[in-house]
Amino acid sequence: MNTESPNTGLDAHLVVDRGEFRLDLRLRVAPGETVALLGPNGAGKTTALRALAGLESLSAGRIALNGTLLDRPKNGGEIDRAELGPENQNRSAATGRGTGPNTAARRRSGALNTDPNREPGEPADGPRYRWVPPEHRRIGVVFQDYLLFPHLNALDNVAFGPRRRGTGRAEARSLAADWLARVGLSDFTRRRPAQLSGGQAQRVALARALATDPALLLLDEPLAALDARTRLDTRVELHRHLAGHSGAAVLVTHDPVDALMLADRLVVVEDGRAVQEGDGESITARPRTDYIARLVGLNLYRGRGSGSAVRLPSGTTLQTGEPLEGEAFAAFAPSAVSLFRERPDGSPRNTWRATVSGVHRHGDHIRVQLEGPLRAAADVTPAAAAHLRLEPGQTVWAAVKASEIRSYPA
Repeated sequence: MNTESPNTGLDAHLVVDRGEFRLDLRLRVAPGETVALLGPNGAGKTTALRALAGLESLSAGRIALNGTLLDRPKNGGEIDRAELGPENQNRSAATGRGTGPNTAARRRSGALNTDPNREPGEPADGPRYRWVPPEHRRIGVVFQDYLLFPHLNALDNVAFGPRRRGTGRAEARSLAADWLARVGLSDFTRRRPAQLSGGQAQRVALARALATDPALLLLDEPLAALDARTRLDTRVELHRHLAGHSGAAVLVTHDPVDALMLADRLVVVEDGRAVQEGDGESITARPRTDYIARLVGLNLYRGRGSGSAVRLPSGTTLQTGEPLEGEAFAAFAPSAVSLFRERPDGSPRNTWRATVSGVHRHGDHIRVQLEGPLRAAADVTPAAAAHLRLEPGQTVWAAVKASEIRSYPA
């Protein structure tokens, strides 16, 4: 019997301790929504995905999917799976109840109502702790390396999930054929993984994950193994399938283009924590960390706003085009920076003397790294770079108009 509550999606608080590293991430994803976990290598993105899939133990927190609790460690620590017993594991997976011996006695005694680790808003009579094995979670996973079974053809790879969940062989293969048709691989059903291209293997992995009708779809860097051309085409196809998926989806990536193109909402993760969350437009317009600023190509500074100026901890003051009081960020694009041999005259500007620390091609422009009162990146044309004879160690004057600097509350 399916006791899941409809239309509630994923509600998770993921806490994983690994010595010096700690993941502490709250994550909610609505049905039909795709959320991207974006961040640098080592930020904790894959750890979060593995915890959701049941492949990584929580140290604390909880995972609930469509109203069913999938994981909550005992007493804020790792659950004693042996104490659960197979009969309670199975019952937990099937019904969301009965998570250990003497559950009824503990409920009668009130022990289940006093758990200090219970999340705000949870019913007091809910289970105190639980761990549902990965194979009993309604979760589909597309791994970075796809992990297709090498001895099975594409059809049987996709049929494996439904078969594992009790579907008959003929029905599972019919379902698999339907999914392979949906991802455009009707002519590849008999091919084994070694006979597929990277893009084809990715689509087989996606079909295998979706064939189980998952309430939650997890994708770990699904496009990372593809070449540039295949990546472009596959991204379009993946977006189409994510848009048609009725369950929640979590995408892990370090590529901002993948995140912006595939996700409805972004959660930026650094050092095991969410540092910014929102849609692509809001995050790219108002970055809150150096990592995000670099991703979107902005120079970012934090200071204190007073009137139309932001004073930085170094003592430098930036004149901006927007009045602001209190803690503030100030950001401007490298293209807004002009470089001169001598101090410029004319309209009011933010000007400072800087030392060139690096010069390299950046698309159609030359990216110049500047050290000084402000560490900044400037984009100039090749002609301007040649005219200024830019090279590391050279002293220049940098200028940015106040109207080019965007300021916003920190």
